[in-house]
Amino acid sequence: MLLELSIRHLAVIEHVELHCKTGFHVLTGETGAGKSIIIDALGLIAGGRSSSDLVRYGSDKASIEALYQIGKDHPVWNILSGVGIEADPEEHLIIRREITAQGKSTSRVNGQLVNRAVLREIGDYLVNIHGQHEHQSLFRVEEHIRWLDMFGEPQILPAKLAYQEAYDVYQGIRKQLKELQETSKQALQMMDLYRFQVEEIRSAKLKAEEDEALGDEKRKLVNAERLFQNASDAYDLLYGGSKGLDAVGRAVQKLQDIAALDPAKLQSLLEQVQGAFYQLEDAAYQVRDYRDEVEFNPSRLDFIEQRLDTISSLRRKYGESVSDILAYVEKIERELDLIENKDEKLQQLQKDEAAALEQVQRLASVLTEQRMIVADKLAAEIVAELRELQMERTQFRVHFAVNGEKKLTREGADQVEFLISANPGEPMRALSKIASGGEISRVMLALKSIFARVDSIPVLVFDEVDTGVSGRAAQAIAEKMSRLSRSCQIFSITHLPQVACMADVHYRIHKTTDGDRTYTNIDDLNTEERIHELARMLGGVEVTDKTLQHAQEMLALADNMKAKMS
Repeated sequence: MLLELSIRHLAVIEHVELHCKTGFHVLTGETGAGKSIIIDALGLIAGGRSSSDLVRYGSDKASIEALYQIGKDHPVWNILSGVGIEADPEEHLIIRREITAQGKSTSRVNGQLVNRAVLREIGDYLVNIHGQHEHQSLFRVEEHIRWLDMFGEPQILPAKLAYQEAYDVYQGIRKQLKELQETSKQALQMMDLYRFQVEEIRSAKLKAEEDEALGDEKRKLVNAERLFQNASDAYDLLYGGSKGLDAVGRAVQKLQDIAALDPAKLQSLLEQVQGAFYQLEDAAYQVRDYRDEVEFNPSRLDFIEQRLDTISSLRRKYGESVSDILAYVEKIERELDLIENKDEKLQQLQKDEAAALEQVQRLASVLTEQRMIVADKLAAEIVAELRELQMERTQFRVHFAVNGEKKLTREGADQVEFLISANPGEPMRALSKIASGGEISRVMLALKSIFARVDSIPVLVFDEVDTGVSGRAAQAIAEKMSRLSRSCQIFSITHLPQVACMADVHYRIHKTTDGDRTYTNIDDLNTEERIHELARMLGGVEVTDKTLQHAQEMLALADNMKAKMS
């Protein structure tokens, strides 16, 4: 849900802050007071287009900041993780957007910069704004199949996953087949070259990391005389003559002779010298053994140099290391096998493609059957919702494309569109072709009431969705939005007292003038203030005792009705 919304220097707004609650929020006020600017601010936070015209005159920039509280399982966290934004689901989500007087826009999510595309993707999961004639996701035909699948997920998902698994296999076979069919004459001409390369590399009998081992061995053979001489000299210095170990041994004897006279100080010193003597003796033996193992082998050196020359020649042609060369030869062996057995593989892939297509088509039919079952249920629920909104004779249908129009995609073989007939005798038409603003409003509200149960958008905004309706239809819309607010947070701009009285939170938008400057202000109304605002909406400019009494009665009736809904 949206917890706070802070707006600075946006249009006629100097600075306002909304502290939001759960449930149904309405924004009321005189025409031109700035109600729609609040909705514009939410739209900007959701990634809407910005303009320098939105910045308050005389200000350098406008800023909007929103604080959300989002559940741990909400998909927005995966989106943030996918774009590298650090976010903890245990904490609040903060979105900030700034627009300069030059029209430049900057967006941040939890303090990290994001572009508008990312902000829009995030915003699609946080807030859905519906204006009377605004192009919404529910009016986009390509989105209808997603909404249908979401509505009937328990029934549709198993069939859809089985279909998609088969579809991916089918597409993989098609890709292999296409690649093989596109093997041109040039590839056939490469056969001789591939054979030569395979023979050249395989005849070398390379081993992984062989060049490194040979390099180490060559270095030892080239420097064999130096290794032998220095090891021999080191051994002689340690073990021969009157120095080295002989001198250390005599020192041990001297210390042993006097250690008993002053054991407190000399015993530990004697042990150190004795330890050093034994370590030096062991080192001397190891130096001697190393000297004796030094190899003088000119023929082996010649072999290694020839071998390294062979490897160097192959590296220049086929890769930077022996591992790269071995990987290359495995690759061209596969390509060679593919070219040499092209016809046989083509036949096998064509058989596999036909079998995979048959499987995909069978599973697509199963998926279509499940969708049609769910579609009937969805249509019935929408019709029931519309009846509650005073559209008793409205018909709704989920239309599936005929076979000739079908085309396999990863979503199946179906093209789905929501169709409606608002009046008896009228043909079924697309949602976007509904002429009446009041009908659009109620159809949208009916759809939202159903899909709010299955989607994950926490905030729904209706910008004068009740325009074009009155009387019982207006009351039905108010009750529907109140019920809908039990599952998500609702914001609505309205001019109808029937809608305003059903709200849980009531904001009044009004303008004030200070000298030559105009300011838009927002008041969070208490019960007494709500009665006066409802009276204004009922009676116009002049508020009388009768309108106040009527407003009080409306509010009391609304409270009773909401209590029954709980």
